[in-house]
Amino acid sequence: MFFGTLKVIGILLEVVLLFNLLIVVHELGHFFAAKWRGLKVEKFAIWFGKPLWAKTINGVEYRLGSIPAGGFVAIPQLGPMEALEGETNEKGESLPPAHPLDKIIVALAGPAASLCLAFLFACVVWFVGRPVSEAETTNVIGYVLEGGPAAKAGLLPGDKILAVNGHPVKRINGMGRMGDSVAWNVAVSSAPVIPIRFERDGKVRVIEVEPVAQPRSSWSRKNLRQIQIMPAMTPMIARVAANSPASNAGLRSGDLVVAANGQKLLSQPALAGILSATKGAPVALTIKRGASEFTVTVTPQIPDGQKQARIGIFWDERGIITLVHLNPWLQVKSSVMTMWETISAVTDRHSEISVQQLSGPVGIMRIYYLLFQSPMGWQLALWFSVVLNVNLAIMNLLPLPVLDGGHILLGFIEWICGRPIHQKALEVIQTTFAMLLIGAMLYVSFFDVGDLIMGRKSGPVAEKAAETMTFSPSAPSAAKTPPARP
Repeated sequence: MFFGTLKVIGILLEVVLLFNLLIVVHELGHFFAAKWRGLKVEKFAIWFGKPLWAKTINGVEYRLGSIPAGGFVAIPQLGPMEALEGETNEKGESLPPAHPLDKIIVALAGPAASLCLAFLFACVVWFVGRPVSEAETTNVIGYVLEGGPAAKAGLLPGDKILAVNGHPVKRINGMGRMGDSVAWNVAVSSAPVIPIRFERDGKVRVIEVEPVAQPRSSWSRKNLRQIQIMPAMTPMIARVAANSPASNAGLRSGDLVVAANGQKLLSQPALAGILSATKGAPVALTIKRGASEFTVTVTPQIPDGQKQARIGIFWDERGIITLVHLNPWLQVKSSVMTMWETISAVTDRHSEISVQQLSGPVGIMRIYYLLFQSPMGWQLALWFSVVLNVNLAIMNLLPLPVLDGGHILLGFIEWICGRPIHQKALEVIQTTFAMLLIGAMLYVSFFDVGDLIMGRKSGPVAEKAAETMTFSPSAPSAAKTPPARP
């Protein structure tokens, strides 16, 4: 318990450290550019809200806020930002006017710093490698949900999907990244029926599938449309329960279960289906361990205090992991394309994807937390930092007041008109969009918190159930027991 608590605290510290690094670098870009171009810098703050610490050095107030959701550099000549940065001691109109070019350079410096940090992270990922699971890179179906859209249309495990709605695909899951996934193309399509081209037994066929969106609770985001399939992946054992049929058969962590009763396994649920169909009879499992391959026979048994027969396997949800050393430029390019596709989908009125599907600070830190829990957490977090820095740069370049892109747009308008925008008008514009931005962040954070709550409700329950799956050494055979599952 004590070491578990220390691990959680350590992961939280890692999350806060990395998340704040991204913010600090972005804001330092604005800070150094403002100093270089001679603009007045009033505050440099990490986090918003009431200051927990503040100190003025050479006319700049440095502070640490109480709301861990971002940061800012207060530059009065750039525009009034009281709605986000609090009251300012100096108004832009009371300071020497800044040239529009200087304002544009200062506004661009933040996204530029984020892109530079993204490239730096990408270089590290290139060196140490990014962990990629077997399921992330395949367009072969591993499991088809019984009664789901894909099953009704006739898709089967082992089918290789080639195109969705006319768009070529290379993988089942994943969002964005140049639209090469089945899930993405299904989600962004508004057509009630989607044509899917696939290969089976060397023959290419086309069928039509009617996607569905699962109902959601009031706390959760709207579910995107899907055809309810899983990618193919070789089932890998994470661990086995003591005294279980799997343990007695000599199975251990890292073993691959490649077949059951001579039938090749393309997913974990596939084994559950075979065990259920055998109704507790012995099952021959083909196991791959390193370079060797052998067969064992297991007979399901009922764990203590439970009703269903099992064989005592806990799966490694990641499956087979390989390290990919992708060129840094390609990593950044892929992240840019993914972000562009996401923005395009959100702004498309025919798309099911909306602002609701985006993540705010709470959601981003939750993702980092989940990544750090993985055995290869730091490598995954470094890769995610590439994506996040690119997202931060592009989102801030959107031509909306309050964002860096808005400052750039206003700078060009001022340059073209030959005179500054009236201070009162600028205050109204900035304040209005600041309120809209705050509202959007609260809206997205509502669902982020919902995900956090739902995750906490389901995670410990599942973990507790797994920990209590114990087998007695003298447990009877389950030949006539209810259907088994792994």
